[in-house]
Amino acid sequence: MMQIFQGRVVVPGTVRAEALVTRNAFNTLASFQKALTSKSGKCSDQNNPDIYNKPLAGKALCLPQTIGSTTGGMVLFCAAKMNKAPACMLFSKPIDSLAAAGAILADVWSDASMPTVDNLGDDFLAMVENGMLITVEENGRVVVNPSP
Repeated sequence: MMQIFQGRVVVPGTVRAEALVTRNAFNTLASFQKALTSKSGKCSDQNNPDIYNKPLAGKALCLPQTIGSTTGGMVLFCAAKMNKAPACMLFSKPIDSLAAAGAILADVWSDASMPTVDNLGDDFLAMVENGMLITVEENGRVVVNPSP
């Protein structure tokens, strides 16, 4: 059964993508470190078993929040510039300033928009699973379908 969540728009846009879910904080640098230099584009953060070794590019990345170094924003921008970024980023909690900066820079300085929505709530992260089809609307509405 389809579920609808309303969040706050950080970077506007519309997209449909398959969910990639982590219930752990997302370490941006650790996750993209090898993804940016390899053809596979897989998550390289061994401390995040939810998404370790899974492709990041083109996915609806569902996460609670980001953690890690101050390079996080630039890493997101670089991933977008190299066409290795998630299709969108969907935060259950408020986004931090570094992740927001990276998403905004990707939108402004690259051809790859990465719609970003935060404040979707704990219920969002509790129900979404890998492989579910996610639709993000311009107004921050996120529709979750059980299967693609």
